[in-house]
Amino acid sequence: MSNLPPLNTETIWAILEDKFDDATVNQLLWHYLGYRYDSSTAQWDTNQVAPEWQNEYPQPPDFIESRPATVKLTRSIPTENKQMLKEKLGFKGYKIGEFGPRQTRRATAANWLLSYLQQSNGKLE
Repeated sequence: MSNLPPLNTETIWAILEDKFDDATVNQLLWHYLGYRYDSSTAQWDTNQVAPEWQNEYPQPPDFIESRPATVKLTRSIPTENKQMLKEKLGFKGYKIGEFGPRQTRRATAANWLLSYLQQSNGKLE
């Protein structure tokens, strides 16, 4: 996971515009949630993962495929950051007929990452 794109607004837009595959989106989420893969033991190290994620997901979930994991991700976004895609990036959403659960989950991932970026930096790049 060392070849992850930088966490910035360009990356957030690339997620929304489907320019990264689902695996990369998942890996970004895993990384910022604290999951680290230890290739020497072939296991996930969850020492940096918050207890509420560790307990429910000792292995990082596939957020694009798992509705329950995405719901948990949505609930973990602070209320004041839930509309950040629209408010900070001007994202207008997807057009009717052009989106499904996959795009909705990618938007959730993008919003969570944008919220994380805001909280960690105090500003957006």
